[in-house]
Amino acid sequence: MTLRGIDDLRFFSCLPLPPQRMQVLPMHCIHSITRPFGADIGQRYRPRMGWQRQSLVAWTFCFSFALCMAFGLGGSPNGVAQSVPESQQLFYETDIRSILKTHCFHCHGESDHRESGLDLRLVRFMQSGGDSGPALHPGSPADSLLWQRVEADEMPPGNKHLSQPEKDLLRRWIESGAATKRTEPEQPSLETWTEEERNFWVFRPVLRPSVPRFSGSEAEREPIANPIDAFILYGLQQRGLTFSPPADRGSLIRRLGLDLLGMPPSPEEVTAFVEDPSPDAYERLVDRWLSDPRYGERWGRHWLDVAGYADSDGYTEQDAERPWAYPYRDYVIQAHNRDTPADQFVIEQMAGDELVPLPWDHLQPDQIERLAATGFLRTVPDGTGQEGVDPNVARNDVVAETIKVVSGSFLGLTVGCAQCHDHRYDPISQKDYYRIRAILEPGLDWKQWRDRNAKLVNLWVPEEKQRAADVDKELAELEGRRVAELDTIVNDIFDKEVMKLMEELREPARMARSTPAEQRTPEQQKLMRDYPSLNVDRGSAILYDGARINEFNKKYDTDKANISNKRPADRYLASFSEVPEQTPTTFVFARGDFQQPKDSIRPGSLSILDEHEAIPLDDPNLTTSGRRLAFAKLLTKGTHPLLTRTLVNQIWAHHFGRGIAAMPGDLGMLGERPTHPELLDWLATEWVESGWSRKRLQRLILTSKTYQQSSSRSVRSNEIDPENLWLGRMSVRRLDTESVRDSMLMASGSLVNQLNGPPIPVNPDEVGQIILGKAIRDGNGILVAKQEDTRDSYRRSIYTQIRRSMPLGVLEPFDPATLSPNCDRRPSSTVATQSLLMMNNGIVIQLSENFARRVQREVGDDSAVQIAHAWRLAFGTPATSDQLTNSVEWMDRLRQQLTKPTEGTSLPTDGEPPGTLEAVQANHQALALYCQSLFSSNAFLYVD
Repeated sequence: MTLRGIDDLRFFSCLPLPPQRMQVLPMHCIHSITRPFGADIGQRYRPRMGWQRQSLVAWTFCFSFALCMAFGLGGSPNGVAQSVPESQQLFYETDIRSILKTHCFHCHGESDHRESGLDLRLVRFMQSGGDSGPALHPGSPADSLLWQRVEADEMPPGNKHLSQPEKDLLRRWIESGAATKRTEPEQPSLETWTEEERNFWVFRPVLRPSVPRFSGSEAEREPIANPIDAFILYGLQQRGLTFSPPADRGSLIRRLGLDLLGMPPSPEEVTAFVEDPSPDAYERLVDRWLSDPRYGERWGRHWLDVAGYADSDGYTEQDAERPWAYPYRDYVIQAHNRDTPADQFVIEQMAGDELVPLPWDHLQPDQIERLAATGFLRTVPDGTGQEGVDPNVARNDVVAETIKVVSGSFLGLTVGCAQCHDHRYDPISQKDYYRIRAILEPGLDWKQWRDRNAKLVNLWVPEEKQRAADVDKELAELEGRRVAELDTIVNDIFDKEVMKLMEELREPARMARSTPAEQRTPEQQKLMRDYPSLNVDRGSAILYDGARINEFNKKYDTDKANISNKRPADRYLASFSEVPEQTPTTFVFARGDFQQPKDSIRPGSLSILDEHEAIPLDDPNLTTSGRRLAFAKLLTKGTHPLLTRTLVNQIWAHHFGRGIAAMPGDLGMLGERPTHPELLDWLATEWVESGWSRKRLQRLILTSKTYQQSSSRSVRSNEIDPENLWLGRMSVRRLDTESVRDSMLMASGSLVNQLNGPPIPVNPDEVGQIILGKAIRDGNGILVAKQEDTRDSYRRSIYTQIRRSMPLGVLEPFDPATLSPNCDRRPSSTVATQSLLMMNNGIVIQLSENFARRVQREVGDDSAVQIAHAWRLAFGTPATSDQLTNSVEWMDRLRQQLTKPTEGTSLPTDGEPPGTLEAVQANHQALALYCQSLFSSNAFLYVD
């Protein structure tokens, strides 16, 4: 990758060295090692100062923006209140209603009780006014009580007032006569949506648009074969732009590998592709990698973000583990590798259990997968059963968070905002929210809650169940023998204790012991108190004959272990299910408070789409309610405007770094409008018509000219489209955190490719850093882990345990998914902690050592050959002669410093030349440092 100025300088690490190594690298070494990457960064930009300035500017902007949004100090959200030219006629429906809905309807329209008797939902209601008289005098803001209160910031109450642009619109509308665009209804309904709301882009039906056509000499020279390119080129030409040149093959194959597999190609793959003269070389490469098992691991990770998958409960600091959550993760990976049609993928996750008849005793593999798929509905933070938590609050929180995951994943809307009142911005009513809750509540019945173990499905096959039953029987028989033999020992001890008594007390003692305690006479009770040894029993026998009891226990412990080892290993999955014939009634909660239930409500979906009555109360053909299955089929009917647009937009975003609509989880009024709405709709219809195949859709995207462009900038495109919204080039992107670690594993030769299975545990080490390893208790009783160097610790990052309270230290600075409850879009930050991690983290250092050992093992000890080989392993392409020369010079200087004896060091006296052993170590150490610098470079951490 070539740095093309400060705009592309997103991340820079100087040579990554732990503190004990820092003194060996002066600044000129930093300059030397950064020069091969395309710019004299070490001289031109001081990293520490640059990071601080960039972070400060970003932080200041974000904080200022947050304040503006919180207190109404800045511009209104996109689509809620925009600046309108002075000459344009203003109407209530198009310009004013959204402002009042956001700020005022909650008290003056939606509630059963309207404050001051004032209803602002219709203009004539404003003119009629409330307890204080008319609120609106068309043509006269000064006489309008509504304007007086707004201008004085008395309304809405509190600190969140209308912004100045909103005030200007309101004033101008009143001055111009307070016009309406159409005749108002006699009586507004809470779910009577306006034409503007119904015609908002994401709620309109998905129709297949015509592909733009081009004519002229340019089109004749190079016809547009891929419809994606036609839509993109049309948008570019409207702005006087065109495509950038194609990316070189080395950059293209690395981009494709990281996109599809989450790791770069091997040097051999790069060479083969670059040298392949066949015109379909790229298409064959796309097809091969779409069929690679690593594809499912890469793209499964994307969906797990959206689903909010984690291996722990979160909610409180207890953060209990979920040992049987991982079958859902494995299902997602397998579904992507098999290219499970997206409609089936949605149905299985929403209602896989309703597709598997009860009882779940003899499950087939496809039935197990359907049950595992419902783990999608069990991903959210869960505080039920945790100490110090109100169980009813925690249960309702689980329901609320699950609604957020479902709506964000499949509808692309923030439905959760309607829990307490109608959505402030989007046409989503509070009733809509509770209709969706009614779909899920049969499986999340907060009044008859089932704990997590009650929802586990035992995956033992009949043979395993029989073997377990046989083992249990054998253990029970062993326990019977153990008790009988122990009683014999106890009786022997008792007899010995009795013989120590005077003869006349022996028989009374035997009688007293054989008599139940509650039936003993006073004389017997006194006898037992006077001679405590007569109370010997199974628990106290060890005090009388410790050697015999210890030998006895050891024998039976061995026998028990031998029998237990024959028991099959536990195999469960955490599924979502309903209790047959147990369907709760769902109520709308006043202000979202479960302690204030109001009217009951039927299951349904969004009223804006006329779907609120599309879900039956109960399916007579199922033992369960069938609500989730009906909802999933409604979503996947092929014409649902939200599902298809949402899923296609998610896929597009992962290939280009930005969705066609920039906020995949919020396609509503607050989200940014799509840059290419016609392309989004064309892709959505094409996807459905082609059988919902994810891989086919991706192949179409990947083989487009749009995707294969270089990232080079032109002066004109920088002026017109600096953010690359219109895709006149490919944007440079930083690797996500899993790809950073996985790429280091691959380059170092440490990667273990093994699909599926339990997660690799994470725990804090002695200084609190989260590492891979099982924890043991230290002398203070605190769990502490040691870094494990096992085969599992070198598996891909998707298999590391995701503890909500313990993000893996080597992943945390590079923006892992924030699962509260899910993550529809990860940020991509540039902060100093990323560089510090690459400099000091023990895992990075260990992988750099492994990298160096691999290089030495494969090419020997020649520095130039080592550097050339390390470069190709890290970047896929060969280094230039200048890059090799600079790197060799740097390595030589570093070795000299590492072998130079420090003052006061005694030289060897055993006949060996001074520095012989140290030179071997220095050679390896210098190479390891060089490998670490490659890991820390822009060329490694960014994809061009």
